[in-house]
Amino acid sequence: MADASFTLHAGDKVGLVGRNGAGKTSLLKVLGGEDEPAGGTIRHTGGLGYLPQDPRPQGVGRQATGFSHILSGRGLDKAAQRLDELRAALEHDKSDRALARFSDAEEGFFEAGGYAAEAQVRKLAAGLGLTVDRVDLAITALSGGERRRIELARILYGGSDVLMLDEPTNHLDTDAKAWLMGFLGTYRGALLVVSHDLHLLDKAITRILHLDEGRLIEYRGTYSEYRAARAADEERAAKTAGRQQAEIRRLSDQADSMRGQTAKRARVAKSIDRRVDKIRTSAVQGPVREKKYNVRLPDPPRSGRIVLEGEGLAKSYGATGPDGPGQATEAAAVFEGVDVTLERGRRLLVMGLNGAGKTSLLKVLAGTTEPTEGSVRLGMGVSVGYYAQEHEGIREGVSVLDHLRENGNAPDVELRALLGMFGLMGEIAFQDAGTLSGGEKTKLALAQLVAGRHNLLLLDEPTNNLDPPSRQAIGKALAGWSGTMVVVSHDTEFVNQLAADDALLLPEGTFQRWSDDLLDLVSLA
Repeated sequence: MADASFTLHAGDKVGLVGRNGAGKTSLLKVLGGEDEPAGGTIRHTGGLGYLPQDPRPQGVGRQATGFSHILSGRGLDKAAQRLDELRAALEHDKSDRALARFSDAEEGFFEAGGYAAEAQVRKLAAGLGLTVDRVDLAITALSGGERRRIELARILYGGSDVLMLDEPTNHLDTDAKAWLMGFLGTYRGALLVVSHDLHLLDKAITRILHLDEGRLIEYRGTYSEYRAARAADEERAAKTAGRQQAEIRRLSDQADSMRGQTAKRARVAKSIDRRVDKIRTSAVQGPVREKKYNVRLPDPPRSGRIVLEGEGLAKSYGATGPDGPGQATEAAAVFEGVDVTLERGRRLLVMGLNGAGKTSLLKVLAGTTEPTEGSVRLGMGVSVGYYAQEHEGIREGVSVLDHLRENGNAPDVELRALLGMFGLMGEIAFQDAGTLSGGEKTKLALAQLVAGRHNLLLLDEPTNNLDPPSRQAIGKALAGWSGTMVVVSHDTEFVNQLAADDALLLPEGTFQRWSDDLLDLVSLA
């Protein structure tokens, strides 16, 4: 992208849209201060809150908890710790000087809203679907979806004059999305949001910036109004480009017919060539259509009839802090007593409220973490492919192609064809995988599973960050695959496309045959 300019004013609610890989996340990283721009200047007044796609794994609060991390949005975590230290110091030093230091700190804490903070933070967190007990846990004990909601709560609590949110509805259930839309609707600052959640864009957005092929084009109105205007622009551009190309062909044929004849006709031919060059220089580019992906998953190697057995599975996370508001105190049981048996070719959907342990269970089944209790056994000939919602298998400093080389022993030409099937074409194969957008990382992670020829896939929110065409293509490919799957997803369209056979409800561990009645619970789970 080059020479892109736009302005945000207080009250503006702007949606940044474009296909996966167009540069939306890169633009937000530059605006948010994570990356340096290659040129140009960025000016903003007041505070700026930036929600990246990947949450901070350890948090930034003075304590290791979600509560402290949210408080850090206003610096109150440091103020609270300072107040606690001064209060403790009074036990040993009751001098007027020590008392004055404590009184000054307490007054500043009060004026900053410190004593009202706990109620405000918990109300904000509850709106995003985080219960009191989850907010008080250590950041490292939370699921990826919970850490992302903690980060979102921190940004919203910060009260910044400008909000830049990259896929803010990822991991949110229906109620939390509705709450967020209401919050953004009353927010008085400037908002710039990247989202594939069309409902959010229609409800909360008043202006659209369309980014593609390095160009930034502005449209006034909601997302639906943008789609109509964009379609009209593309139709006009296509007609204009067609007329210009037809004129170029006509003039070029005319000039060619005059060459090699009289000197006068040769001069006319050169004059026509100059007209053709002028038209080409100012020619309208036809619309860049959404790429249609035809993802095909090869049939997996055959496994035994019983693919996976889990017996008496439990997972708990240990304590990290002393008693007190917003601090972890004891080991927290995420789930316990879970039994699961999976037969070849079955599709199991793991369901449960946020924090019920869905991601933790998939990690246990994948063998990336040990259960607190119970055991997991794989069947004969089973090869496990695990898709992690936070793309833990994608590493900075390693090229896209090298990631595939590590997962499959096919020649590079086949691996690049596989990348192309997922829309990762051309020079992107040699790009540092850490620089990919969220949607591109999703595609690379799925391509790794295909390269590995696994017959059991454990998929944790595989459609997050994908644009609608990619989501459709990948959903269709997985629906037609003959292997065995365990899936976690909030995407009702994807789940409906997948046609699950069984459901496992957490944290109770209830196992039952899939029923379409459960579909309404998917977006709530």
